[in-house]
Amino acid sequence: MTTVIAINGSPRKKWNTATLLEHALEGARSQGAETELVHLYDLDFKGCTSCFACKLKGGKSYGKCAMKDDLAPVLERIAGADALVLGSPVYFGNVTGEMRSFMERLLFPNLTYTRPPQSLAPRQIPTAFVYTMNVSEQMMKENYGTFIAANASVLKMMFGSSESFFCNETLQFEDYDKVVFSYFDPEERRKRRREIFPQDCRRAFNLGVRMAEIAGGA
Repeated sequence: MTTVIAINGSPRKKWNTATLLEHALEGARSQGAETELVHLYDLDFKGCTSCFACKLKGGKSYGKCAMKDDLAPVLERIAGADALVLGSPVYFGNVTGEMRSFMERLLFPNLTYTRPPQSLAPRQIPTAFVYTMNVSEQMMKENYGTFIAANASVLKMMFGSSESFFCNETLQFEDYDKVVFSYFDPEERRKRRREIFPQDCRRAFNLGVRMAEIAGGA
């Protein structure tokens, strides 16, 4: 059976990023896939500690992260998965700290220090990165293009393919009256949540369908 794993890099389990990932997995399940959603903020783990055990010639951990913590079994399941979806809100112009730490642990062991660099990933699988953010699509293109392109490039290099998914101008708070906030009109964001976010959820569902179809060889 096709297995699709989604990684939630948001501290929220029921908000924008997690909701989109859940819809993506629903789409994958509609094609018969088995799915799993991992919340990084539930895990006790760190980023890469530069032990280089994954690079030692003949080492038992060559090509694999040697650290033993809550992330280790997740990385093992990803190694056997048929598709992978990452999801993160954008904080201070990049993914969350937990997502960045996860990416270090996922990607660095699979990267060879050769010329040119190569991937040690067990096999090629479809991947996608779901981004949620407060800014508009235009501001995203002007300010976030570099790191988004870099993430897509490294995921493609490691696993063979990658797709980027964007959800802009998200609703940050359930009740804007409780916070000091004048950056934009909260009512405009509420309206967008009602009218546009459901469309984003449908797009996420279709993303999951595509990934399951590709992973299953359809």
